[in-house]
Amino acid sequence: MQQDPIIFAIDTSREFGRKVSLDLGVALSEHEEREFEGGEHKARPLVEIGRRDVYVIQSLHGEPGVSANDKLIRLLFFIGALKDAGAASVTAIAPYLAYSRKDRRTKPRDPVSSRYIAALFEAVGADRIVTLEVHNISAFENAFHACRPEHISLAGLFTRHLSPGLSAGPVAVVSPDAGGNKRAELLRHELEARLGRTVGKAIMDKHRSEGVVSGYLFAGELSGATAIIVDDLISSGTTILRACKAAREAGAERVIALATHAMFAPDAPLFGKGAPDDIFVTDTIPLPDGLPSSARSQIQMIETSSLVADVISRLQSGEPVSELLPYD
Repeated sequence: MQQDPIIFAIDTSREFGRKVSLDLGVALSEHEEREFEGGEHKARPLVEIGRRDVYVIQSLHGEPGVSANDKLIRLLFFIGALKDAGAASVTAIAPYLAYSRKDRRTKPRDPVSSRYIAALFEAVGADRIVTLEVHNISAFENAFHACRPEHISLAGLFTRHLSPGLSAGPVAVVSPDAGGNKRAELLRHELEARLGRTVGKAIMDKHRSEGVVSGYLFAGELSGATAIIVDDLISSGTTILRACKAAREAGAERVIALATHAMFAPDAPLFGKGAPDDIFVTDTIPLPDGLPSSARSQIQMIETSSLVADVISRLQSGEPVSELLPYD
């Protein structure tokens, strides 16, 4: 008889974990986190986990008082403790995976941090890692060897939320850089299937060096269209603003910005002049406390907890996760 999964949520992701557990119909299991002198800590399960399948939820974004590094080490140590306590398997659920953007060398002797992260999860014995809308899917999947990576695309989820608000006029998906072309194409494919009509495509050129973004080439037909700019995350918002400007200059009547991970700074220029008409993000990263109410009013939040719960349920039952995901 199949047993229910054991679900833990590290304290800083407890609210997200609570929503996942409600969708699963499985209560969060209790654990202890303790702080010691000099910034050291420990975490241990307070329930028996021997020969059980265990899932640990922790989004690895930095926030005031808790860095991404601190969250990462706490998750890794807890996974190690679970394996030492006899768990049959341990799956890390990291809605946002830190360091996934540093997936290649862009300067001489550069680190490839995404590969080092994979090595750390494998070193503590993680059996599987699940993340949502990673920056580079191929780099993520190829970084792991002993640990099985599961990448969850949100193109289908975004499409379900977007399509009711799209008029009968032309619609086009815009990639703000060449690296996001596959993500944009997947969303375009899903939108076409749901809307039952052709969805256009546009792409913008972007180069980033020493934190400075440049490149202004734009290709695509947007005259009279609703332009949907899609990216994996929004931080300062400069990339989205550049794409908004280009889309409007190309004739777009409405501009929507879409991103999974909302790493907004309170003073992000995204909410000022030239901002998108609508901004959709998900709850993988909570909105910062200092974000002005005027900025919050521009944002529509999409919850991902039910999708994460469905993924856990399928992993536990042995059903294919691929049936939940879009493919082009």
